[in-house]
Amino acid sequence: MKISASIKSKLNQFETTVQTNDSIKEISIPPKASGYGSSINGGELLLLSLATCFCNDIYREAIKKNIIVSDVEVIVTGEFGAEGAPGTNFKYKANVIADATAEEIKALIEHTDKVAEIHNTLRKGINLTVS
Repeated sequence: MKISASIKSKLNQFETTVQTNDSIKEISIPPKASGYGSSINGGELLLLSLATCFCNDIYREAIKKNIIVSDVEVIVTGEFGAEGAPGTNFKYKANVIADATAEEIKALIEHTDKVAEIHNTLRKGINLTVS
């Protein structure tokens, strides 16, 4: 699976596109009040990415365990300081409502934490290069 994301930005225009294989989707993000760049910062999008990954993976893993999930709430937090400094203190909490016991839901959350791809990518670290 090949995934990409692209941005086109100019005065009062901010266009975002994501693509997985041949599936292209546009995401609506307004420009900053100044007219240049995104009104949502990269840290916010990174945390949203973690929340989205975990949410989707809860449903995926629940199906494998024959658990029907009716509600998922994921809250991800982190801290960013000085310009150029990496983020710290990343944490997340998941609340899952499903047709399962509290122990089964806890086990589902713990298992999903181990297999969530975005989480594992960040935990391992990435080599990011400019080309």
